Amino acid sequence: MLKLKLIFLFFICHCFSILASQVETLKIVSKAMNKTIKNTIIIPDTYAEQKEGFSVLYLLHGAQGNHLDWLSKVPKIKEYSDTHNIIIVCPDGGLTSWYFDSPIDESMKYETYISSELIETIDKKYNTNAQKKHRAITGLSMGGHGALYLALKHQDIWGAAGSMSGGVDIRPFPNDWDIRKRLGLYEENKNIWDEHTIAGLTHLLKNSSMKLIIDCGYDDFFFEVNKQLHDKLCQNNIEHDYIERPGKHNWEYWANAIQYQLLFFNDFFNGNQ
Repeated sequence: MLKLKLIFLFFICHCFSILASQVETLKIVSKAMNKTIKNTIIIPDTYAEQKEGFSVLYLLHGAQGNHLDWLSKVPKIKEYSDTHNIIIVCPDGGLTSWYFDSPIDESMKYETYISSELIETIDKKYNTNAQKKHRAITGLSMGGHGALYLALKHQDIWGAAGSMSGGVDIRPFPNDWDIRKRLGLYEENKNIWDEHTIAGLTHLLKNSSMKLIIDCGYDDFFFEVNKQLHDKLCQNNIEHDYIERPGKHNWEYWANAIQYQLLFFNDFFNGNQ
C-alpha cells in the first residue's frame, strides 16, 4: 500500500511539473554593442499545446540589477505567467544603462538592443503573436523609465506600457546612477537630457493609442516626479491609469505592484481596453 501511495504521489508531482511554467536563459549576441546579453524567458504551462501565438510582456529590472532580479525576488512571477497565459521576457539591461542609446558611450545601446535585436529574436524563436496589441513592456525604477522610454519612442512595437516607481524624470538627479556617464553633464547637455527623459517626451503621446499604467509609493524618492508626470498627462488629456499608495522603493512594493499591472496588461491583450 505504501508503495502504491508513493507511486501515486510521484505521478501527481510529475504532472504538476509538466504543467508548470518553464524558465530559460536565452543568450543573444548584440551586434549593436558587440557583446552577449542574457535574458530570462518565462514560458507558460500551455505553451506546448497552444497553437495561436502568445502575448509577450517585457519586464525590466532597476539600476544595479540584472536579468534574474524579477525571478529571484518575485518567484511568483512564474505563476503569473501561467495565470495570464503570457510569455515574460526579462532582459539584462546592464547596471546603469537607463535603456537608451547613449549619445556619448558607444558601448551602451540598449534601446537598439531591446527594440530591435531582442524583439526580433524572441519573435523568431518563440510562438508569439508579433502584433503590438499583443506586446507590452514595464519595469521598476530605472526599468520603469526604460519601459516608458522604449514604448514612447517605438509605438509601432509596443501597444501598452507601464512603470513601477519609475525614474520618469531624470533631470532632478543629475549626479546619480551614472546618468551623466550616459548623457554628459546636465548643465552642459540640458537638451540631451530633455530628449532622454519621459517628462520631456510626453508630446509623443499626442493622438496615441498607447495604453499606460503608472504607479509609485508615497514614500518613494521618485514619488514627486511620478505625480508631476501624472498631472502633465492629465493636462494634455492623455489617457492613463495612475496609482499612488503607501510604499517605498523596495521589492515589497514591486511584488505587489506587478500584480496590478499584469491585470491591466491582461485586459489589454484580451482586447478589453
